[in-house]
Amino acid sequence: MFKSLRIYPTLTRLWFAARMATHGILAHPLRSALTILGVTIGVTSVVSLMGIGEGARQAVVAQFESLGSNVIAIKANDPSVEFDPDDVSDLVERVEGMDMATPVVHTKAVMRWRRARGTVDIVGVNSKFPNIRDHELISGHFFTELHTSQRSPVVVLGYNMGKGLMGGRNPVGQVISLNGRTFRIVGVLAPKGPGKAEDIDDKIVIPYTTALKIAEKKTIAEIWGKAETPLKADLAVVQLGRIFKRKLGLDQSAPTTIPGNGDEDVPAGEGPVEAAPVEESPRENRENPIIPGGEDLITITNLNQLVQEADQANRVMTLLLGGIAAVSLLVGGLGIMNIMLVAVTERTQEIGVRRALGAKQTDLLIQFLLEALYVSGIGAIAGTAGGIWGLNAFARHGFQTAISFDAIKIAVVVALTSGLLFGIYPAVSASSVPPIEALRRQ
Repeated sequence: MFKSLRIYPTLTRLWFAARMATHGILAHPLRSALTILGVTIGVTSVVSLMGIGEGARQAVVAQFESLGSNVIAIKANDPSVEFDPDDVSDLVERVEGMDMATPVVHTKAVMRWRRARGTVDIVGVNSKFPNIRDHELISGHFFTELHTSQRSPVVVLGYNMGKGLMGGRNPVGQVISLNGRTFRIVGVLAPKGPGKAEDIDDKIVIPYTTALKIAEKKTIAEIWGKAETPLKADLAVVQLGRIFKRKLGLDQSAPTTIPGNGDEDVPAGEGPVEAAPVEESPRENRENPIIPGGEDLITITNLNQLVQEADQANRVMTLLLGGIAAVSLLVGGLGIMNIMLVAVTERTQEIGVRRALGAKQTDLLIQFLLEALYVSGIGAIAGTAGGIWGLNAFARHGFQTAISFDAIKIAVVVALTSGLLFGIYPAVSASSVPPIEALRRQ
């Protein structure tokens, strides 16, 4: 009971200080509105710019993730080092971390469907493609290993291709013509979205053996593999690097084939015949002959690492955008300090009267701090609403945006903190004026 009696006067003082602070804001509406506008612009800038940065980050990460998790891409950058399709099964056996792999053939063909005709992009793979790329089917089924080994004329359509072929009806079971040869549609892939998974929605997937025949090639330039875990994917990249270094003759510890000796592999430095020195090509830099890094004969990429690097780069960009926008919050805080200092000068008589009637220095300090917090608080709320509205406006014009609650929290906290910090000096100045001096100034 006694505690409540002691608390009641304190609450009464706080309530009266809050009312006086409200009166101080409403007494000069234009000046208060301009100060609130400065804080609003600052918060709006932080929320909208960081939202745009976050949207860009999510878009880039989603684009990489659409290629599948724990995927390893092996690519020959020169026709002279392209792979034999039979190498794929050998790599799966030799590389411990790689569970499955598929040859990849990119080519084009002229497609005919009823009276329509046009050039389409074709991707040739084996039956492991849906598992490697984490890509489901919405209709039909994927082709099998038997289809691949027999070069069967079967196709699986990307989502947009399947949707556009028959105006949204299921095309499974229909036939199309590719370069004059009839192919049967056995499935339709699930949608990945615009620009994702290398635009697979707009492509046709066929057995790689059939794609090689269309492309009139015997070798492949790309292999996709998949590991069970991210750690195994990292280990597989290292193992694959060693394998292809030996294959290209870039590993000093690799066996050297000596001509005129039955083409047997004899370790370098052993045997009766010495291997003739071979000039090293300028492109074959022994310090970093293949991946990771650089445009070289063969590149081996762990897509998980690309996702992490893209995510980190976009986070840094988002923070930079937020930092630039935060400057306007500083300007808003200086505006609060300016209006509060002007208020102290103009309201000297009010301060003196209140002190003469018994107001404590703490009461005046709380009143002026509350005025600063009111201004910054209203500006933070209006700025948050303005930032969300701005993000929606950008989204309607085709920009990738995302409402970042972290950005909202940071902007609001910074706005309130700046209002409090920049309001301390004017509040202390107001509360420090002696009553007699305050009355004498008027």
